[in-house]
Amino acid sequence: MALAGRTAAWWARLPSSRLPSTPLCLPPWLYAACGRLYSSGGKEKLDMSTYPVESIRNFSIIAHVDHGKSTLADRLLEITGTIAKTDRNKQVLDKLQVERERGITVKAQSASLFYNHGGVNYLLNLIDTPGHVDFSYEVSRSLSACQGVILVVDANEGIQAQTVANFYLAFEAQLAIIPVINKIDLKNADPERVEKQIEKLFDIPIHECVRISAKQGTNVEKVLQKVIEKIPPPQCNTADPLKALVFDSTFDHYRGVIANIALFGGEIQKGHKIVSAHTKKRYEVNEVGILTPNEQPTHKLYAGQVGYLVAGMKEVTEAQIGDTLFLYKQPVEPLPGFKSAKPMVFAGMYPVDQTEYNNLKSALERLTLNDSSVTVHRDSSLALGAGWRLGFLGLLHMEVFNQRLEQEYNMSVILTAPTVPYKAVLSSAKLIKEYGKAEITIINPAQFPDKLSVSEYLEPTVLGTIVTPHEYIGKIIVLCQDRRAVQKDMLYIDEHRVMLKYLFPLNEIVVDFYDALKSLSSGYASFDYEDAGYQAADLIKMDILLNGNPVEELSTIIH
Repeated sequence: MALAGRTAAWWARLPSSRLPSTPLCLPPWLYAACGRLYSSGGKEKLDMSTYPVESIRNFSIIAHVDHGKSTLADRLLEITGTIAKTDRNKQVLDKLQVERERGITVKAQSASLFYNHGGVNYLLNLIDTPGHVDFSYEVSRSLSACQGVILVVDANEGIQAQTVANFYLAFEAQLAIIPVINKIDLKNADPERVEKQIEKLFDIPIHECVRISAKQGTNVEKVLQKVIEKIPPPQCNTADPLKALVFDSTFDHYRGVIANIALFGGEIQKGHKIVSAHTKKRYEVNEVGILTPNEQPTHKLYAGQVGYLVAGMKEVTEAQIGDTLFLYKQPVEPLPGFKSAKPMVFAGMYPVDQTEYNNLKSALERLTLNDSSVTVHRDSSLALGAGWRLGFLGLLHMEVFNQRLEQEYNMSVILTAPTVPYKAVLSSAKLIKEYGKAEITIINPAQFPDKLSVSEYLEPTVLGTIVTPHEYIGKIIVLCQDRRAVQKDMLYIDEHRVMLKYLFPLNEIVVDFYDALKSLSSGYASFDYEDAGYQAADLIKMDILLNGNPVEELSTIIH
């Protein structure tokens, strides 16, 4: 056994760049020894039974992009002693390289904080969420594990489009909402104006707003007190049978899938036999714990708590997000789960060199586990060989996914021009028989059916919300009309800001609308959209010829 310890210690010291990318076939004794060193990192296991349901608060931070969510999360982690106070604490919860480079949150991250208020020890589970419109799916998933939210608004910028969208996500989920006005230390900050906007748009009284500066730490302690006073504890009981919601998951080369879970009943510990309601597969729990933001193993997790679970799930598809886990032979009614994410943009992805196909395939499988909102269909083309047709939630999502493939898996790929999913209602009986239905969805322009065999084409639409200073209204209305948009509503938030609602064809906004809007408004306008179904449209396929021959990869569908 001493040999096992020494060999395991040698493995543990290897730099990650030299570790093999595929799971190892080690003898069981060495695997167990490595596992102990690798997973627990020598940490003492915590006893979570000292936190009854009444002293647990689960909450999220939501806001428009760049309003200071991650900075506020850093301060909350410092105040509760979860991380040491240093000048290096910037975006502590943003773990991906792409997040740090772009200064945005892409993936929701959770952390458990311990805080003493009025002589009682509280367990606060914080989930930091993304602010960009492409990642609103991450936000809605995070809210399912919460009972309340902190709504952060920039004292300088005021309410923006994504603030409105995220407020309604929380409002529809019937969560307690704590409005926080951030960046009051800036010289142009105008918290009074922002408080009036919050009261007018969201019907939240002015006296409930908390003014803070997350960067300097001003008043942040008051936010924690508000969380304890205003957000209710979770409604569940440890005596009930186990019921756990999988709201996120990541993949680890050595331990397989690590699932982030929220317990809605019962308790869970190492050795328990659990069943997935989605796949009906049985697992044995190897490790449970909480995230502080790093993994901290615990003896058990109890109802109302949020943590992680390792149960030897080897396959990427086994940890279905929105799945319910329960104890073997104690089945429960599955939790409602999530609406599956609807891809808004499709693009073809091909390896630069066809010999890389299998490596790219395994990289895609692993990355789609950490980002379940990407859809993958196999595809092939004459010019580019075998590849995939991927569906994304938006252009930024596509860029970030591509960047993660390069940074985390060292893959360089060819991406075709993005298109949106169109529909065609077929009129030819032969084609209806071939497809087995009268209405088909077209995600690849190469498969666009001929006008003669179609009774009508349909294009996807979105309901867009634009919040802008009033001096730019004229230019923005012209831009929207150029993009075939129909005005639905116009509302003055206060004397300087206007909220416009337009019905857009999705393909008109998908490529460069956001950039055009930002340059017209000197960067002050913000934009958010939600799905609004399909409408009939006059569409045509535009081929591009090289030496007189059409090249399928370059063809696009246009109005």
